[in-house]
Amino acid sequence: MSTHPVLLPAHTVRPVGRFAPSPTGPLHFGSLLAALASYVDIRARRGCWLVRIEDLDPPREQPGAADHILHTLDAFGLHWDGPVVYQSQRHDLYHAALDQLRQQGQAYLCNCSRKQLRQRDVQGYDGHCLRHPPDNTGDCAVRVGHPPGRQTFIDRIQGQRLYSWQGHEGDFVVFRRDGLFAYQLAVVVDDADQGVTEVLRGSDLIDETPHQLLLQSCLDYPLPGYAHIPVILNPAGQKLSKQNLAPAIHADQRLRLLIRALELLGQAPPPELLDAQLEELLHWAVEHWDINRIPAVLSLPQQEA
Repeated sequence: MSTHPVLLPAHTVRPVGRFAPSPTGPLHFGSLLAALASYVDIRARRGCWLVRIEDLDPPREQPGAADHILHTLDAFGLHWDGPVVYQSQRHDLYHAALDQLRQQGQAYLCNCSRKQLRQRDVQGYDGHCLRHPPDNTGDCAVRVGHPPGRQTFIDRIQGQRLYSWQGHEGDFVVFRRDGLFAYQLAVVVDDADQGVTEVLRGSDLIDETPHQLLLQSCLDYPLPGYAHIPVILNPAGQKLSKQNLAPAIHADQRLRLLIRALELLGQAPPPELLDAQLEELLHWAVEHWDINRIPAVLSLPQQEA
């Protein structure tokens, strides 16, 4: 199977991008980098920029984090278009998509645990529940079968990506055994429902893209364009993330942090903008945005960690 995103001509549709954080804590610098790149890229194309809160996993969420994220984006001048969408309020849409996949025969029940998969020492998934359908259908995840073969897509930053699937190793979960919808399904449904045409996010998600392209095809959704910026690393070589104790960003440092983020993205502002107003800096960034300048690796020196 070979899949390429469809890039629609600018005169046929206004580009729509989005930033979709999970409310597991306040924004850190790595999140700001992704938000800024997404915002500037879509504004440079005279498009709409949406914000979606991906609150699908209550045990991992931090009370008040969603509001804190929105206040931070607003304070940094990253103003979104239209209402903020919350995934926790969209379960009916996800159920409808899940039902469609099952009716089309593209999804199946699976009660394999991670421990069982480790015991079977399998690469990816081995198709066990297709050969041995579960007796207790109430304690099951739902997997989508990823057809074997080659799959490619073009990333605006990373270039051509090639994947080769064998057997059932690419089969992936869209509904979890604990009753929660999986990220793969929700993000695809939301992007289609919101008319998203351009997805720019961190490269830690690039290997999820083939599954999302498959779901878009199965559900007859338009295929957005994809761009993945390198994940920023701390001096220890770890992804800058909440799990690695990345500190929250603060509005009183917004000009300095935005300038540093633009520099890391290869979009260094001229010296005369170092003391600019926030709106002036963002206007310059939009007018001078060049996605081809984004470097292959982003890392913070020791003194900035």
